[in-house]
Amino acid sequence: MRNWAARLRQGTLDGIDCVTLENELLRVTVLPGKGGDVVEFLHKPTDTDFVWLSPQGLRDPRGHLQGAADDVAPFADHYEGGWQEAFPNGGAPSTYRGARLAQHGEVSGLPWRCEVVADSEQEVAIRLTVRTRRLPYRMERTMRLRPGRAVLEVEGRAANESGVALHAMWGQHLVYGAPFLRAGARIRLPEGVRVIPHDTPINPLGRRVRAGGPWEWPVVPADGGGTTDLSVVPARGGPSDIVYLTGFGDDGWYELGAGPGIRVAWDATLLPYLWMWQELGASADYPWWGRACVLGLEPFAGLPTDGLAAAVANGTALVLEPYETKTLKWRAEVLA
Repeated sequence: MRNWAARLRQGTLDGIDCVTLENELLRVTVLPGKGGDVVEFLHKPTDTDFVWLSPQGLRDPRGHLQGAADDVAPFADHYEGGWQEAFPNGGAPSTYRGARLAQHGEVSGLPWRCEVVADSEQEVAIRLTVRTRRLPYRMERTMRLRPGRAVLEVEGRAANESGVALHAMWGQHLVYGAPFLRAGARIRLPEGVRVIPHDTPINPLGRRVRAGGPWEWPVVPADGGGTTDLSVVPARGGPSDIVYLTGFGDDGWYELGAGPGIRVAWDATLLPYLWMWQELGASADYPWWGRACVLGLEPFAGLPTDGLAAAVANGTALVLEPYETKTLKWRAEVLA
């Protein structure tokens, strides 16, 4: 046990198994007992946590015994905010080859096995593993922290354990909110990125970006006329919307905010899309009740947010051949 340089602690948080990776600059808390969620990404020198936490708080899925059964509730009723892995379905419930997949299912709602693979002053690392229930996949994620750097390094593996080719949507559900996220904050992306609006509004009160496109980032036609600059975080109360960003080449990255800000970089050959979701308090019904003001910047394989069947139909779903394993490397770094 150490209280300096790279170190880790294992314990529980509200009854759920958790692990904290820590160094002089960064503290990252992970919940193997609930989807491997990241519920803390704290930059110590500025006391800035980049993870948004929902007003409904942390809820243990094992205690959910009441309420009507549906395919949205397993995710929404237990969504504490944080960062999740979405696999093999992204977005809305979907049926794939006879398997009914829930919202962002399956791995975000399952307990993951956790193994400590490095524990020294030079680095700490854990490996999380889980098997899906309805499709024959095995997922693995290694998370690593080294001293003196405010950088979380992640390596994920998705393995098809069957003798048939399978499709999947694979995404990193990274969402930001207060107190880090502020109106007027800037989003920076590589040159050449294009904006694909979702086909229909996600909220009956309207949308921010006009349907059609693709448009060139960042200034795009606004719904109702004029333009809107997607690189600027809007004020609370604006319309909820989701668009898909593409054109990253091999190396995807974005930067959000400044002093401190965050930079996320990933393999865009595997996850060629960045879902940009804005829920600005306009959704007054289930599950938000007007309480969520968040920005999601989520690297993804496949679109749209209508689920795996839709991604298969439009040719954007990931394909894993029989017994194939795909490896994804990504990192989150604080920009001080």
